[in-house]
Amino acid sequence: MGFFRPKRWLSALRLPLFAGKVSAGFPSPAADYVDKTLDLNELLIQKPAATFFVRAQGDSMLGAGIHPNDILVVDRSVEPVSGKIVICALNGELTVKRLVFEQEHWRLRAENPDYPDLILSDELELVIWGVVTSAIHPV
Repeated sequence: MGFFRPKRWLSALRLPLFAGKVSAGFPSPAADYVDKTLDLNELLIQKPAATFFVRAQGDSMLGAGIHPNDILVVDRSVEPVSGKIVICALNGELTVKRLVFEQEHWRLRAENPDYPDLILSDELELVIWGVVTSAIHPV
């Protein structure tokens, strides 16, 4: 996984946000429905000083909507509680998994049944880098 923090994301970029929702029905002139502008920084980044981006690889988190090559928005200020998706270094290797406390054990859970849970123990070196707050991917 490679880290990057593009400076252009930190500057304001306001784009039109249309009022209402988009239907898959017949088209209408959308320009008549501009509600306000939307800054993607405001939508995706709550605390810029604590936020970084990382690109996902692999298919272990498909069930959580994280696909290979997605850009993950990670906030280091969010508490990594049970149920949150985290970026962590496990024995020196970066991974993205769901942190779960279950049956008296902390686990890192993949969101793909092809991957087993990793039960955390004192023998494993674990450093949680942050909590994933958004995934950006093309459709």
